[in-house]
Amino acid sequence: MLEFTEYTKIFISLFAIIDPVGIIPIIIAFTAGMTAQKRERVGRMASLSVLFILLAALLLGEAILEFFGISIHSFRTAGGILLLLMSINMLIGDKPKLSPDDNTDGDATSSIAIVPLSTPLLAGPGAISTVILDAHKGTGTGHYGVMALVLIALSLTVWLTFLIAPWVSKRLGKIGSNIVTRLMGLLLAAIAVEFMAGGIRGLFPALG
Repeated sequence: MLEFTEYTKIFISLFAIIDPVGIIPIIIAFTAGMTAQKRERVGRMASLSVLFILLAALLLGEAILEFFGISIHSFRTAGGILLLLMSINMLIGDKPKLSPDDNTDGDATSSIAIVPLSTPLLAGPGAISTVILDAHKGTGTGHYGVMALVLIALSLTVWLTFLIAPWVSKRLGKIGSNIVTRLMGLLLAAIAVEFMAGGIRGLFPALG
């Protein structure tokens, strides 16, 4: 096992990479029109998805990538393309919304919670690669147990972020939310380009 301060550093670094607070406007944009119950469900599903994805990265990440012959750079490029498609929908106002009177669970709630909120926005290539690298810093069940606790704490922060988002949305109002949606679409497009650029540079070092 590592020193306690090392695990604290790991938590802080992963929190900075995941940045759940920074994507509050994007959460607002993708959950606009949902009832409070649906938003809470999306937040719960997203936090659990983040936990599952990062735990899988902790225990099996490197083995899975090696088995399929996938590099982290390819994963980053694919995530960037996915984000770019989402950002285009946000910019042109064609983002699918759930009506407040829709009481069925539906596939839309699950899909939004998992893609793009859980991955690649929160548990993206940066977080996954960081977890894989941090897993190699120590050995033994104790190390992996503490790492799992760190990931659980991170998923709780994601869940709390979703609880805060409706309060922020109410302060913005409908017009403010529409403006934020367009701005976040543009920002998301820029993030997508960075994802793709970083992945392509990794795949083709000569371009760097």
